[in-house]
Amino acid sequence: MSRILESKWYCAFLSGILLGLSFPPFDLPFLAIPGFALLFQLTVISQSYRELATMSFLSFLIWNTIVSYWLMMASLGAGLAAITANSLLMIIPLGMMRFILRRFENGMFNIFVVSFIWVFYEFLHHRWELSWPWLTLGNAWSNYPELIQYISFTGFLGISFWTVFVAAFLFYFINDSTKTYLIGGITALLIFPLLSVLKTAFYVPPLDPPTMEVAVIQPNFDSYNRFGGYQSQSRALDEIMAVSDSTRTEKTELIIWPENSIDTNVRLYSRTTNRIADSARVWDSNMMVGSGFVKEYVDELPEIYREDNDFKYNIFNSSIFITPNSDRSVYEKHNLVPVVERFPFANFLSNIDRLGMFKWEEITGFGKGREANNFTVDSNFITPGLVCYDSVFPRWVGEFVRGGASFITIITNDGWWGDTSGHHQHFAYARLRAIEFDRWVIRSANNGFSGIIAPDGSVKVKTNYWERTGFTYQIESKRSKTFYARYGDWLALFGGLLSVLVWLYGYFKDPMKSVSQS
Repeated sequence: MSRILESKWYCAFLSGILLGLSFPPFDLPFLAIPGFALLFQLTVISQSYRELATMSFLSFLIWNTIVSYWLMMASLGAGLAAITANSLLMIIPLGMMRFILRRFENGMFNIFVVSFIWVFYEFLHHRWELSWPWLTLGNAWSNYPELIQYISFTGFLGISFWTVFVAAFLFYFINDSTKTYLIGGITALLIFPLLSVLKTAFYVPPLDPPTMEVAVIQPNFDSYNRFGGYQSQSRALDEIMAVSDSTRTEKTELIIWPENSIDTNVRLYSRTTNRIADSARVWDSNMMVGSGFVKEYVDELPEIYREDNDFKYNIFNSSIFITPNSDRSVYEKHNLVPVVERFPFANFLSNIDRLGMFKWEEITGFGKGREANNFTVDSNFITPGLVCYDSVFPRWVGEFVRGGASFITIITNDGWWGDTSGHHQHFAYARLRAIEFDRWVIRSANNGFSGIIAPDGSVKVKTNYWERTGFTYQIESKRSKTFYARYGDWLALFGGLLSVLVWLYGYFKDPMKSVSQS
């Protein structure tokens, strides 16, 4: 063990392996604690910040590759770029941690500060156009909902804090072996799951909540072929209509199709949407479908738009909602996968491209939705039509809940990634949203996994992967708002302010010492 702890190569390689295996589908989240403790060890045995950057990049590259290798299934270049870029970004908070661990001698103080530094990094990383929340430490625990009920108070960044907090105690105990760190580490390890157990034990379910039957459709279209592998969009529509008709019942109030169930770009009133509206009328059921959406601009123009003669427009990845009365509304996807769906910082870059060197309307990709608009099934049942990547941004999901959403709907097409870890992770992460917001989650995926997740994160229905199927389920309407729904990422904001102030104090207290420690 001492040989491992003294070797930078061992620490870097082993920490990457442990952190990678902590995520679904391996579901060994406790490995993240020793994995992160080894990163702390790496910060103190590295001779300089440059050496730490080199060695930790190896660790982060291993971690990123194990968890998100499947990105390369959709786009090899974009996948490699995303894995490399995210690994480089992770070096920044680790460098700040090195400064704190070397600058201050109070171990208990340092444990809190370094934990907040990592959480603040994750918080910031979720809020720019190169965001990639997939490797947020809290996601590793998504298939253990009984241990993480407390995230209705803290959000999933609270799990990240807990993981790093316990890892920091382990690091200090390994290097010091005092009872203070041992007792502190055991207490930290147990206290948060204990809070979750108590929350579950004292939970009082609502009396006679309104219920609604939903039908979830999984058409199993081939994502690598036009129109799902059928000769035309009309033929593909025939197939998904047939599955819907055989799945629904007379009591079904909402039928949900996945992202890209309409593999073309449509307007709200078109031949395709009119046909769907006819079915909604005949079945007397609301319908939510995933499709490309053509939005025309008449008066106010966005910074980037496409133009065909006098027709000014953009194309959005969207969910379209159609009622039995043929009323129609659309949600335009807000969180777009960098490079794959939208060129990062396109608006900024187009503004500074005064010479017009690039045709930004051709290279930008999808338009970026701005409005968190819910769909109304009836007065008791209101939901967002979150599209794929939207679902891993709890701050965005919270906008819909604060706007009145009584349940959460996610439509996705995880078929771009093939039969890899990606769809296992994406389904698991939806369980976190259920707990954070105390809402039922309905998930319709093109190839799987589709399912129903209860507000406590437990899975009520889960389909098989690569299967054409559909099912119905009775969900409940929920109106109460959790602490996290009301106040968002308060923990990260508080911790971020504290860690930045401490870092600045440490740097300016003795600048010469700070330079000598580099």
